[in-house]
Amino acid sequence: MTATRDLRVVHEARQAVVTGHQPYEYVRRELVEPDWRRFPGWAGVTEAQWRDAQWQRAHCVKSERQLRAVVGGLLAESFYADLAADQAEMATMSMLLPPQMLNTMAPDAAPGEFTDAFLADPVRRYMLPVRTDRDPRWPSHPHSTRDSLHEAEMWVVEGLTHRYPTKVLAELLSTCPQYCGHCTRMDLVGNSTAQVDKHRLALKPVDRQDRMIEYLSRTPGVRDVVVSGGDVANVPWKQLESFLMRLLDIETVRDIRLATKALAGLPQHWLQPAVVEGMERVARTAARRGVNLAIHTHVNHAQSVTPLVAEAARTALEVGVRDVRNQGVLMRGVNATPEALLDLCFALQGEANILPYYFYMCDMIPNAEHWRVAVWEAQELQHAIMGYLPGYATPRIICDVPYVGKRWVHQVAEYDRELGVSYWTKNYRAGTERDEADDTFLDRRHPYYDPITTLSESGQAFWRTHPDYQA
Repeated sequence: MTATRDLRVVHEARQAVVTGHQPYEYVRRELVEPDWRRFPGWAGVTEAQWRDAQWQRAHCVKSERQLRAVVGGLLAESFYADLAADQAEMATMSMLLPPQMLNTMAPDAAPGEFTDAFLADPVRRYMLPVRTDRDPRWPSHPHSTRDSLHEAEMWVVEGLTHRYPTKVLAELLSTCPQYCGHCTRMDLVGNSTAQVDKHRLALKPVDRQDRMIEYLSRTPGVRDVVVSGGDVANVPWKQLESFLMRLLDIETVRDIRLATKALAGLPQHWLQPAVVEGMERVARTAARRGVNLAIHTHVNHAQSVTPLVAEAARTALEVGVRDVRNQGVLMRGVNATPEALLDLCFALQGEANILPYYFYMCDMIPNAEHWRVAVWEAQELQHAIMGYLPGYATPRIICDVPYVGKRWVHQVAEYDRELGVSYWTKNYRAGTERDEADDTFLDRRHPYYDPITTLSESGQAFWRTHPDYQA
């Protein structure tokens, strides 16, 4: 009888596992391209036009007036007023939305519910911010800065950041096909706004690229080059291909990564025959020379992963690009829940052949506090997404610490939760420390600050009375 009872208990326990709910339930979802014809301004747009990169670029939304022309009366006047207030008072990035990106906002909203759905939409929240999105008390952290990662301080030639021992960032230009509200390079990228007078690259593109190549040719310790901007999709293809071929001529360069949000925001660009054919030439040359060529894109929500995005990623892989990887940004109201992160990762990995790679904590730039999460929140999210995805496709959540660099969120050396200050160390000499004579940089602790609204009341009270506090 005891044995029978034990077997029944085991059976019931197994049934509980089978029938019980997991914290996250995986359901495969087929990718869908939202119907752009639901917008009055695009009611007559054909599929051929939609797939045309030049049509997409020519019909980007750059102003409230152009948004009205597309969306018409679907949005209430209160939304336009909220948008105008943000553009006048808070926006660090000018408005630039390709139709592809705008079309992923509120994809299933009924016309009568469109304003509320659009306002709550996660893609809208970071691509088209409005004034009421911003934190009313602390829109900026007291320690926020325009160039929060101090990249320009580490330029060895204009646009070439040598931050890590073996890696560099090559900013070829300062424009993108679309502008994200949370852009970490908001001091340089895009048009000036009412709040930010942007810095400008001074050299002609050809001169800037020549100096980059010259530096890399005489610096054999650099093996990894991230080619970025801005967005490489805005570099004329012949010019980009020439630069990549010159990189491939440098024997010590072993990894090349192309940074482009346009794979998600303007996949039509990466499907143009001239670009596909050129990418195949570059990929074959890289393979012949044993260089790892990858595309790094930037997708923050599952809604943005559509059949066109999957087609662009698949095409890049078919012509020989080794990997297509995603580097998203962790943002409150966009993807800072286990469900949103896992939905996005399964859409990327399972449906679009894009490897989930990193999620960066949103950087400490001005007017970004409503997006940022605390280190402890990021640690909890990392824990929550473990075990669902294949190990190689489980993204790491990263804190990009000023003067330190990328650190997994659990690598924090010390953490004052009361004041929201974490301390981080590094194991190499950063770009700003190249000329230092000793090794004291290894002992330095570098602070990073949580959003003040995530602190306890006593912690918030401290910052209200000590806004200039330096950890």
